[in-house]
Amino acid sequence: METEKNQINKKSLRYRFTAGTIGVLLTLGAVVVSTYAWYVYNTGRHTTKVRMAAGAGINLQISNAYDGVYGSAAVLNSFSGQLNPVSTNRISGGFQKVLGFTNGTENQSNLVANLFGRGDYSDYYKTSLFLRSNGKSTDIYLSDIGFEDSDENNPISSAIRAGFVIHQAGLDQPTENEYIFEISDKKNPQAEYNTATGEEGYVLDSTKTDGTTVPFQPYNEEAYCIYDKDTGEVTKKEGSLKLCTVTGTSDGKPGTPVQIDLYIWLEGCDEDCTGNLSSQTLKNLAVSFAGISDQN
Repeated sequence: METEKNQINKKSLRYRFTAGTIGVLLTLGAVVVSTYAWYVYNTGRHTTKVRMAAGAGINLQISNAYDGVYGSAAVLNSFSGQLNPVSTNRISGGFQKVLGFTNGTENQSNLVANLFGRGDYSDYYKTSLFLRSNGKSTDIYLSDIGFEDSDENNPISSAIRAGFVIHQAGLDQPTENEYIFEISDKKNPQAEYNTATGEEGYVLDSTKTDGTTVPFQPYNEEAYCIYDKDTGEVTKKEGSLKLCTVTGTSDGKPGTPVQIDLYIWLEGCDEDCTGNLSSQTLKNLAVSFAGISDQN
């Protein structure tokens, strides 16, 4: 056991944990998130207020504004809209939601989605954060997406997605990459695939508005890096996904910030997105980033 531990420590010496972790916390409080299956229509209006905070170490800094104050914490934009189920296979292609329903068949629910359109900005959460480094080049990874369901027996986390749109360094620069994560491996006990076509693992095609579905596999915790809270060391796994790289100057001054747009939504095509979640919410959701600097 001791030998295995030493091997892990030796491996981790190839990297330096330059930034601590950056945690982005969404506090949803006691307000209920409005959710429903594609085929269940809900006219209720609920407001979900979201507060976000972030913490960082010395070399990696965060801000909620490009020209804002950078440091170990930032209070990011709140959400005053309503989390309604939307679906997409590509964030940059936009989100779609159900606009109309038809009667089901013998093998379907009484209501089946048959009319789709573009999702409104108030249907999902979006904010931007900015990362910069005042040291050498630092690769940015997710180390965790933590959450707490309001009801473990009806876990709304099972249908929630977190999307990260990474821009080129600078303000409002072109998109470089985007990544969609499922935040939980929990299953909703009343799960049921809820579109007229497709199957579990399919989402709405962002290029069409006729309900066409396409297969899509989001990232999960296998794409995180490993952060040891006791030692402050970070290591990569075989499947760890690098989001971006932030770079400081040779004289230790901050480099150009990298903009990351964060999206949170309910994936309406997920079989876990069914009516029993309509009275549930997340008590909180925390996104943690970690920085790795290669010393070789």
